[in-house]
Amino acid sequence: MHSSRFAILLAAALALAACQKAEEKKSSGPPATLITVTQARAGAMEITEETFGSLEAVIDPKIGAEVPGKVVQVLAGAGKAVRKGELLAVIDDADFVLQHRADEAERRRAEALLAQQERVVERQQQLMQKGFISQNAADDARAQRDALREQLAAARARGDISRRSQGKARVIAPFDGVIEAQVASVGDYVKVGDPLFQLVSSRKLRAHLPFPESTAMRLQKGQAVILTSPQLPGREFRGSVSEIKPSVSETGRALDVIVDIENTEGLRPGGTVNAAVVIARREEAVLVPEQSVVLRPAGKVVYAIADGKAVQHVVEVGAKRAGMVEILKGLPAGANVALDGAGFLTHNATISVKEQAKPATPGRPAESQPPQHGANAQPEQKK
Repeated sequence: MHSSRFAILLAAALALAACQKAEEKKSSGPPATLITVTQARAGAMEITEETFGSLEAVIDPKIGAEVPGKVVQVLAGAGKAVRKGELLAVIDDADFVLQHRADEAERRRAEALLAQQERVVERQQQLMQKGFISQNAADDARAQRDALREQLAAARARGDISRRSQGKARVIAPFDGVIEAQVASVGDYVKVGDPLFQLVSSRKLRAHLPFPESTAMRLQKGQAVILTSPQLPGREFRGSVSEIKPSVSETGRALDVIVDIENTEGLRPGGTVNAAVVIARREEAVLVPEQSVVLRPAGKVVYAIADGKAVQHVVEVGAKRAGMVEILKGLPAGANVALDGAGFLTHNATISVKEQAKPATPGRPAESQPPQHGANAQPEQKK
């Protein structure tokens, strides 16, 4: 009786110990990794050559004096935004005012003499018809009239010149822009052509993009260009290659690729731009977010999700653009892949999906709710 009861108790104790060991063994395994997932999608990918360039103003003339004289007033300084026709400075015009008065007096004198000679010609013509004077006398009167007409034309021209010189003493802005530099000050005596201001218009800008010589065969006039600027984060500007300078710079050994921009977004000349020249376009590329591609000893890896496990796929990557990576080999379109948390995975790791991210779309990184960190990473410089 006692022996049977002891056997029962022993069996229960052994069973309890086995359960505890099983639980300990089960709890000692690695926990499931919490991730989000997205889908590798087929879409268009622009193949680009990227570089870092600078902006310059196309319209940035030096406004010079058109008449000589002393500067008596300056109304605009460096940094001031001005409108077309706005008064910038005044040059002493006293001499031009006096000259214009003299020219006007000469014009009125010539008009009076011509009016008198016109009457003389008319009388001479009547006398010649009656035979009181000869044809030569009438011709002399007409010649004097014609000479006075020319004198009057010259007097009027001199008056116009002096009036224009008087107007040029008022220096006005030829277009909308910003004063880059004020050269002349009140009291300066300036000659014709001496610079007074440098005026910059940002309406038209030119981007200078240096590229290595090795890209010369892939770059052509008219190719699309995608520009971004730290002045306007998150914005893209599209243009096209306007010109490729035929020579390579001696200092940097680089090609100068030029893109003309109609600046409607408020970019400032002198700033910098990141530029990507589109040299090709693949329509059916397999695209995943950049954060789905992680580096492992086997190479670049994407983890596909199947049956609650992370399956490692060694991939070959291609172009990168706007947070998306092109997968050339190793992953089919439509595969569910790890997004956030991909860097913590190993092959056949158990995973727990936090929430389904939005499918990756060309030119836009995948997102989940809330948006995933790193999805808006800038495209890497293409080597």
